[in-house]
Amino acid sequence: MSSYDELNDIHIDVLKEIGNIGSGNAASALSTMLDRKVDISVPVVRVLDYTQVTEELGGPEELMAGLLLSLKGDVTGMIMFLLHKDFAHMVINTLTGMELENVGVLDEFSSSAISEVGNIMAASYVNAIASLTGLVIDITPPDVCVDMVGAILSVPAIYFANMGDKIIFIQDEFDKQEGESKSSSHILMLPEADSLNTIMTKLGLEF
Repeated sequence: MSSYDELNDIHIDVLKEIGNIGSGNAASALSTMLDRKVDISVPVVRVLDYTQVTEELGGPEELMAGLLLSLKGDVTGMIMFLLHKDFAHMVINTLTGMELENVGVLDEFSSSAISEVGNIMAASYVNAIASLTGLVIDITPPDVCVDMVGAILSVPAIYFANMGDKIIFIQDEFDKQEGESKSSSHILMLPEADSLNTIMTKLGLEF
């Protein structure tokens, strides 16, 4: 496989299973971290082009918190988390005990809180892949930014230009608590072509 365009329905089903396991792990980890019940609905996994992803996220000028982590070991590539303002607010307010008025301006304390959530969620998905394949995968600490969707997506678009314009897009929705609006996060899975081949081969699939 040299491009995400070559993923078929069977491959997508495998990615959905990884997403289901990762989301379950993330819900448990976040519940412990935030000391509150966290339920995540069955994730929606799709292979979309960058224009479609941008529209799914609310358009190129939509402000979001982005966390980018590199994958190392038996699997190389990137994993990116995009958090809507309401979810970022909930996380920061719960962990810091402070009411953040503007997610566009993160102090060091707030940025650290978001980074820790990124680490937990990335580990949840990476561990799902590792448990299914037996591969050893490490993640780097996340780089955190708050910017418009168009600017955030330019990073993977440039880095993975040789793999085409498709991306593995996972959408999670968190069941709302009383008095809260429903929150969501989005995961962009970006393994290198060789690594995606390795994952699928370990799972008994070929391209």
